[in-house]
Amino acid sequence: MTPFDDVQRRLGEALDANRAGSGVDHVLIVLPSYSVSESILSHYGNRIASLEHRYLNALLIADRIRSCEILFISTRRPDAATLDGYFDLVPADRRDEVRSRVALLDIDDGTPRSVAAKLLDREDLLDDIRRRVGARPALIEPWNVTDAEVALAVALGVPINGTRPELRGLGFKSEGRRVLARAGVPIPLGREDVRTVDDVLAAIHVIRTERPMAPGIVIKHDDSGAGDGNVVIDVGPLDDPREPDGTLHARIAGLPEWYLSDLQQGGVVEERIAGNRFMSPSAQVDIRPDGRVIVLATHEQILGGESGQVYLGCRFPADRAYSPALATHGEAVGRVLASQGAVGRFSVDFVAASAGDAGAPADDAIDGGGRSNGWSVYGIEINLRKGGTTHPYAALRNVVPGRYDPAAGRWISESGDTRVYSATDNLVDSAWQGLSPAAVIQAVRLAGVMFDPATRTGVILHMLAGLAIDGRFGLTAIADTTAAADAMQAEVKAAVDRLAESTRPG
Repeated sequence: MTPFDDVQRRLGEALDANRAGSGVDHVLIVLPSYSVSESILSHYGNRIASLEHRYLNALLIADRIRSCEILFISTRRPDAATLDGYFDLVPADRRDEVRSRVALLDIDDGTPRSVAAKLLDREDLLDDIRRRVGARPALIEPWNVTDAEVALAVALGVPINGTRPELRGLGFKSEGRRVLARAGVPIPLGREDVRTVDDVLAAIHVIRTERPMAPGIVIKHDDSGAGDGNVVIDVGPLDDPREPDGTLHARIAGLPEWYLSDLQQGGVVEERIAGNRFMSPSAQVDIRPDGRVIVLATHEQILGGESGQVYLGCRFPADRAYSPALATHGEAVGRVLASQGAVGRFSVDFVAASAGDAGAPADDAIDGGGRSNGWSVYGIEINLRKGGTTHPYAALRNVVPGRYDPAAGRWISESGDTRVYSATDNLVDSAWQGLSPAAVIQAVRLAGVMFDPATRTGVILHMLAGLAIDGRFGLTAIADTTAAADAMQAEVKAAVDRLAESTRPG
């Protein structure tokens, strides 16, 4: 047994303490540490700290679980107004007590490294964390788990709620396709383990031979997230991919040098699924240390960017026409991953396509062959870490405690109410750059759409540190209906537009 194995033996005890009503005094270390490749870190650049702050809504766990003390560790400390904004979401009579059980630690050494890697160089901070934890049960909630997070867990003697790095490849695109297939989840026609231009062209040839009407293909880096390693190629009218001097060969060979370099580490090529109606849903799942698999939520992911592959936001829950099928597939994948030793949070991304007309009604029938109410559902990748749907789900769970009913495809609060939300990480406008978090919070409050603990509806803001970088922030709008949640998001944008106009010189 390794030192890490020994530490991990205490994870079940800590997770049992970290539930409402447990009454066990314990510590939750929130570690939104982006342990990713240098190319991804350089892509996000100075936005990393803002992305880490998406998980500040974890501070609200201190209200939901009264025996929990929280330590939030990030590259940069959020400003006072941002922190006040989160604590204002707690009913006034509990606000001071909740705040007393929250501590923040920042560690900005100027290097583009993960928070875990930076902490390992600071024995003084490690000693401080050890003192805070003492003999109490404790756990680390990471964004992902690499050797740096393992070393941190061992150094602190605190278990980590995530899959050990030796299994990290299960979440890569190639191995993910194999896991999906073993779980019985339909997947698009494609090929794994592509590394070169010739590999890509050979895969395209196979796809075009078996699916002559396929509208295109998607190339994906094995180790990538949020669609950053994806490239869409239209292959309909193009020439034979086997011809070395053909148009298609030139297009693939002409991809950016960094992209082809990263592809050498592995990737997949898949047919691009299309339909008159097309959606990009996902299922969020948790694996407990005892092997139990729990479906937490389903979402409709909102994608954009030049190729339509970049994650922008989500709506919860996914369409009831196929959300039970997503839950069934997610649970099946969880069982396969659990058998391999995976633990903690993961998500499965899907595509859903239908030949039906947009807006056509759907019943609740689900069949077992990957089709639901005329929709074809395919699993496309596994994210063995936190993701873009994690923090909005956490926001809902913490301010409207309840559970997700996979069969009904809805959130049921402890009082029996239902809630939905619309969330985004990408409200951005260059005219907003430099607006203060305090001013934006006040503008949203004056617009009357800030989350109200009494009605348990409204907007929770996040990523406010991004305003200083490129005029970007995010939100989760919680409401009774999707239309109401979308309307709240529009009202926030209008309120910030008015604020920017009022502060414009002249």
